Amino acid sequence: MISVAGVTVGTMALIVVLSVFNGFEQLVVSLFNSFNPDLEITLNEGKNFPSTDIPQELLREIPGVLYLTEVLEENALMKYKDKQAIVTLKGVGEEYQRMTGVDTMMAEGRFLLQSGERNFTVLGYGVAYYLNASLSDYINPITIFVPSRTGKIGGSLDQAFSQETIFPSGYFSIQQEFDVKYALMPIRFVRKLLDYSIEVSSIEVKLADGTDQRKIQKQIEAAVGEKFKVKNRFQQQELLYNIMKSEKYAIFLILTFILLLATFNVVGSLSMLILDKKKDIAVLQSMGATMKLIKRIFMTEGMLISFIGAVTGMILGGAVCWIQQTYGIIRMGGPNSTFVVDSYPVHMQPLDFLLVFFTVILIGYLAAWYPVFNIRKINTSLVKLD
Repeated sequence: MISVAGVTVGTMALIVVLSVFNGFEQLVVSLFNSFNPDLEITLNEGKNFPSTDIPQELLREIPGVLYLTEVLEENALMKYKDKQAIVTLKGVGEEYQRMTGVDTMMAEGRFLLQSGERNFTVLGYGVAYYLNASLSDYINPITIFVPSRTGKIGGSLDQAFSQETIFPSGYFSIQQEFDVKYALMPIRFVRKLLDYSIEVSSIEVKLADGTDQRKIQKQIEAAVGEKFKVKNRFQQQELLYNIMKSEKYAIFLILTFILLLATFNVVGSLSMLILDKKKDIAVLQSMGATMKLIKRIFMTEGMLISFIGAVTGMILGGAVCWIQQTYGIIRMGGPNSTFVVDSYPVHMQPLDFLLVFFTVILIGYLAAWYPVFNIRKINTSLVKLD
C-alpha cells in the first residue's frame, strides 16, 4: 500500500501540473489571439508594399474568408506634455474592429478609432502608463513624430521629422508585450503622417469559425504568389509557442524523475516480498512450478502496484483539476490583484492522461523487473539452506 501510495501521489502530481500548464497556455493563446489575426500576409523581403499588389477581391471570394483589413505599422516617438515613449503605430482599416477582440480587452475608455473626419488612438496600457496620458484631457493632444521621408540631413527639426497630433479614446490591456508596444489608430492617419497613399505593411485576414485554416492558407498563398508569405497564428508567435511547449515537457521530465524515485518503493516492496515468500517459492517448485511461472507471479504483483497507483492517481488528479476548474479554489493573488484571471487556470487534455499512464506503467515495469530478475539467486540460496 505504501508503494501504491507513492505511485498515486506521483501520478496525481503529473496530471495536476500538466493541466495547470495547459490552462496557462490556453490563457496566453487566447490573449494573443485577441490581437493577432487568423492569417497575416506580409512581404518575404522588405517592409511596405502597395495594397494593390494583393488581389483583395479575389481573396474575399475564398469560402471561409470573412474580413480583410489593411495594416500599416511604423515605429514613432509619442509625446504627451513632458513625457515621451517609443511606440509602434498600427494603422488599421475600418473592418479591424469586426475582426479583432481588442475591443473586449479595454482597460479604460472605449474602442474608437475614427468618428467622421476625426481620428483617435487606442493605446496599450503600458504606453499610456509611460506617457501618463489622460482620457479626460481634451486640451493637450498626443504629438507623434516620425522621420520625414523627404527631410534633409542637417536641416531643421521641422524638416527632419513629420508630426501629427491625436487624442486617445481608450487603453487596451492584453499582454505586456503588446501593452508596452502598440498604439492603434486609423490607417488614413498613419498614411498621412508617413506621406504614403496606398502603402501597407500587411493584410490581416479573419476566417469564419469551423473552417479549414490550412486549406484556406494554401489557397491564399497560391493567390498572392511567392513574393508574399502567409502566416497563421502559430507562425506569428512561433517562438512563444515553442517556449511554452518546452517548459511543459521540461516540467514533465522533472516530475517523471521524481516519480522514478518514488517507484524505488516498488523495488523494495517486491524484494521484501520475495524474501518473505522463500518457502512458498520452494513449495511451488516442488509441485512442478517453473521459474518462469514464479517470475510471472511477482511481475504481476509489481505491475498491479503500478497500475492501481496510476489509475488512482489519474482519478484523484482529474478530480482536483475539475474542482479547481469549476470552483477556482486556489486563487492568484489577493482580492485586489490585477491578474487577468482570479484563480489558477486548468485545462485537462486526454493526451496528457495517456502519456502519464504509459509513463507510469513503463517505470513500474522497469522497477518490477529488477527484483524479479534476481529471484533465482534468492531461491537457490533458500533451497540450499532448507
